[in-house]
Amino acid sequence: MPTRLLVTGGAGFIGSHYVRSLLSGSATPDGVQVTVLDKLTYAGNRANLAPVEGHAGLRFVRGDICDPDLVGELVKDADQIVHFAAESHVDRSIAGGDEFVRTNVLGTQTLLSAALRSGVERFVQVSTDEVYGSIAEGSWPEGHPLAPNSPYAASKAASDLVALSYHRTHGLDVRVTRCSNNYGPYQFPEKVIPLFVTRLLTGGRVPLYGDGSQIREWLHVDDHVRGVELVRTAGAPGEVYHLGGGTELTNRELTGLLLRACGADWDRVERVTDRLGHDRRYALDWSKSRDRLGYHPRRDFTEGLAATVAWYREHPEWWGAPDG
Repeated sequence: MPTRLLVTGGAGFIGSHYVRSLLSGSATPDGVQVTVLDKLTYAGNRANLAPVEGHAGLRFVRGDICDPDLVGELVKDADQIVHFAAESHVDRSIAGGDEFVRTNVLGTQTLLSAALRSGVERFVQVSTDEVYGSIAEGSWPEGHPLAPNSPYAASKAASDLVALSYHRTHGLDVRVTRCSNNYGPYQFPEKVIPLFVTRLLTGGRVPLYGDGSQIREWLHVDDHVRGVELVRTAGAPGEVYHLGGGTELTNRELTGLLLRACGADWDRVERVTDRLGHDRRYALDWSKSRDRLGYHPRRDFTEGLAATVAWYREHPEWWGAPDG
């Protein structure tokens, strides 16, 4: 019998990539039936699932993970839950954190409660490196204390801890993944790479926070979803797994690469006041995932970035380019 998966946030950037990978057979050899639960907020897009829309193994439900009645009904028909749904933009969380706490904490709690009642066999909580705060040198192991600095990161840290508490208290099989910065096609243009690419392709200017020396580790969404699937199928209950990309760049270095890829010069860059509480550097130690699960990123960053820029250039109708 195919495994029945409930995938929350499955019309968003990473969740839809996971669903497309599963149903195309590129991520797992096992048969699955996928129910996507997505609220279709500004960052969710039903068109992200168009490549697999007619697949017999896909069911789409529009709804809110904070709705206990809907969640309860869907979870009854699920063997496992892969939980991507989240409010995830740091700047939006700084402007107002209410929706982040509601969705990321209460929504996760609603899912966990339903999973426990229905006897779900596995719950994969998809999280972020931002829960650790900032690190000047070295990299975080999975056991490093959480020290989030933004309302977004704090809400994700809280949801991770709630999820893990259900394992420790109730014995629910909870597995947590924490990834570095993702990039790739279908990413909503509020995050730095699609924001810069879409503005540069339409003749606009791009903002560079502060001195641009903040460092991020980059992970192609292909590698991320493959790592999530390794954790789902081969991970251990109650464990946290890091999924890193291995490519560290300052924001200024990334800006230079994007300018060249889009045929633009530095006069298209606008220096702006640094983000409040801006973390200086993120870096994950993903040796545990490598050694225990065989995880390693496969997409070369140079190739992956070029392919991502090409995708946005070739799909103006998706991101709303003028006359696209």
